Amino acid sequence: MDLRINSFAEYQDKYAQSVHDPEGFWDQIAQTFTWQKPYSKVLQWEFDTPKVKWFEGGKMNISENCLDRHLEERGDKVAIIWEPNEPGDEVIKWTYKELHQRVCQFANALKSQGIKKGDRVVIYMPMIPDLAVALLGCARIGAVHSVVFAGFSASAMADRINDAQAVAVITSDGLNRGAKQIDLKQIVDDALQHCSSVHTVIVKNCLGWKPAMVTGRDVSWEEAVRDQSTDCAPEPMDAEDLFFILYTSGSTGKPKGVVHTCGGYMIYAAYSFQNVFQPEENDVYWCTADIGWITGHSYIVYGPLLSGATSLMFEGVPTYPDAGRFWKVCDKHKVNQFYTAPTAIRALMACGNEHVQGHDLSSLKVLGTVGEPINEEAWNWYHHFIGKEKCPIVDTWFQTETGGIMISGLGAHSPMHATHAGLPLPGIQLVLLDKEGKEIKENEVEGYLCIKFPWPSMIRTTYGDHERCKQVYFSHYKGHYFTGDGAKRDANGLYRIIGRVDDVINVSGHRFGTAEIEDAINTNELVVESAVVGYPHEIKGQSIYAYVICNEAPSNEAEARESIIAVVSEQIGRIAKPEKIQFVSGLPKTRSGKIMRRILRKIAEGEADKLGDTSTLLDPSVVKEVVEGAL
Repeated sequence: MDLRINSFAEYQDKYAQSVHDPEGFWDQIAQTFTWQKPYSKVLQWEFDTPKVKWFEGGKMNISENCLDRHLEERGDKVAIIWEPNEPGDEVIKWTYKELHQRVCQFANALKSQGIKKGDRVVIYMPMIPDLAVALLGCARIGAVHSVVFAGFSASAMADRINDAQAVAVITSDGLNRGAKQIDLKQIVDDALQHCSSVHTVIVKNCLGWKPAMVTGRDVSWEEAVRDQSTDCAPEPMDAEDLFFILYTSGSTGKPKGVVHTCGGYMIYAAYSFQNVFQPEENDVYWCTADIGWITGHSYIVYGPLLSGATSLMFEGVPTYPDAGRFWKVCDKHKVNQFYTAPTAIRALMACGNEHVQGHDLSSLKVLGTVGEPINEEAWNWYHHFIGKEKCPIVDTWFQTETGGIMISGLGAHSPMHATHAGLPLPGIQLVLLDKEGKEIKENEVEGYLCIKFPWPSMIRTTYGDHERCKQVYFSHYKGHYFTGDGAKRDANGLYRIIGRVDDVINVSGHRFGTAEIEDAINTNELVVESAVVGYPHEIKGQSIYAYVICNEAPSNEAEARESIIAVVSEQIGRIAKPEKIQFVSGLPKTRSGKIMRRILRKIAEGEADKLGDTSTLLDPSVVKEVVEGAL
């Protein structure tokens, strides 16, 4: 199944078709998948409610489309390569045939534990290939999976279990993460002290720890799958049946359970994967994200497997045992498409180019970035040192709520401009709105980034609270999905994301995106990474507070501040210069690498006593240091 666009001219034609006749466009694509029963209607929608249905009446199963339909032509092709945390440990390679058998066995094991279609199952596992089996096993029987990143606290996990009213948890004894080992089973046990809905815990043996097992509730993965058949018929699922719930942080602090459904998500995950990364039949594709996030769902598991690709999974971290690990793995497995976060790129850039040298990266065809806007210095380093100035960089923009990539280049077929995500994918009708909600149609403008027509993988609701979905995403601008982001559109129509609207700083009537100022600060030779926020100013309305990580602690902070102000003044103007610059050794980040500007904003505003729970951050101790050094 090849859904790829093969030239920029073809992209322009397909995009025009997708706007002129969206139902015909998606119908043509949907028919390339396996349907147990054909759909009767492509789309029914009203944004204001919101109520959206794609491929109504159709019956399908996403695991059947990921596995069964490839068996005849690709049964012996490698589906998943697993690179372990320790470089010398055994690499695992499973073919489509082997993965199919394992998924069927696990699906049967779930059924033997009383888990059925519609039940919610929380998955809290390491980045091991069995994690993909767990997702696909749930999908095969119609159970709704909700993956929680293996590193969230027991409290955070309990919140998600209770919100979903999950009946089962799939976990492991522990996990490896670089030089650390984490006791996952104990975290699950602690969480379940506050959860009454769970009747089954399945525990995969990863580290050989033999954790305590609760009689009547806990069962080992190995015992559960033992003697199970390798044949399991895929459950017929309506295209609009609930497929998975993925929790994302809410502005109120209560996680939002973003709901995706079966048919539309399947089609968009495959379509976006094939067009953004342009994989060929024998390519090896590697996304370094964790499956606990939407990037991992769509671009480690579902997009690649729906497309019959070979997807590499990595258990470790980019700097273990040294900062050359990513490049060693690319060389070892002859990776063709490499997809990672700007945070990782900046961290590896700071470690020195010697970690890149000696690794053959000639197999790379496409480089990608995800998670946040990439600054120009990191983009140039990535392009020069990793891509050898031969690989296009696809700077992707999307959200948990969108299900798949919305804005990106398409391999080498699209114009490329550092720090610009690029053009919308076919089917994605992007608009920029002004503060009154009026569409801005010309180029070389900025505004609020919205989408004015449904796409197949869009959020359907927030689990158990449809009104919240309506208020957060569909109430700001009538007839539009509001992304919450501000963006610029250049003379060529390319989009550049300038940050969350609540991260836009208004200084004396001038609006600055946090990413814009951070990009300028990060070009200073002293700086590794920065984060800026606005704080109240009596005269200007808001002023700018910058938190800056340097290559090494400045010997003269006053001089360092002046040099940072100079680059901001030069690149943006003195109106954008930070009023306060605090030097820090780290920034509060989520485990996906997202900077928590909400916390930084509270500190800048002198409200460090109102930070809320920081235990789920990648390194909570960073917050204490930032608070103590606040200016």
